[in-house]
Amino acid sequence: MISYRRRERVIAAGLTSLSGYVDAMGFIALGGYFVSFMSGNSTRLGVGLESAWSKAALPAMLIGLFVAGVVLGTLTGQIARSRRPSAVVALVTALLGAAALSHDAGMTSLAVMCMALAMGAENTVFERNGEVTIGLTYMTGTLVKLGQRVTAALLGQGDRFAWAWYLLLWLSLVAGTLVGAAVYTRIGLDGLWFAALAAAALGVAAHRHIGAEANSKR
Repeated sequence: MISYRRRERVIAAGLTSLSGYVDAMGFIALGGYFVSFMSGNSTRLGVGLESAWSKAALPAMLIGLFVAGVVLGTLTGQIARSRRPSAVVALVTALLGAAALSHDAGMTSLAVMCMALAMGAENTVFERNGEVTIGLTYMTGTLVKLGQRVTAALLGQGDRFAWAWYLLLWLSLVAGTLVGAAVYTRIGLDGLWFAALAAAALGVAAHRHIGAEANSKR
């Protein structure tokens, strides 16, 4: 996170907020399952396998779709090469648009599938040497890094305020989740149109401000 330029970090925060927004809508619509937080779904899968196999089907499907989204995002990035970030965000935009259209057509299950695919793909926006460098839909690693940077600041090591960027990433997810939940209570999954529009705006920002060097020369 801190090895990226300021504008790239801000875009990352925006994408993280988007993931929180979409995940909140999915969580409510699915009654406690996630479209981006696969640790939670993995726990639900394990509990379901122990108690009732039928309860394991949904989290297993969501995990599979998320991984498929990662594959799609990675392939898109490899094809786009120097324009990986904007190309991957364009894919996320298309998938969220497809989710919104599917919901409008009465195909809510397909909408949820597209949401999970989009969240998997989003995690491949920031990649370096074949490895994801900023996890945009999960915060455990971010909170660990936050704690490490706070410790470094207390000991007077390195940038005293490096921890603030990790805090921003976490707060962005929480803020996105709050907005997503509020929108869902009013208009349900019709709120996916706002997610698609936000993704499109972030895609434009990525095209303008994130170049090939952001993913390959650091």
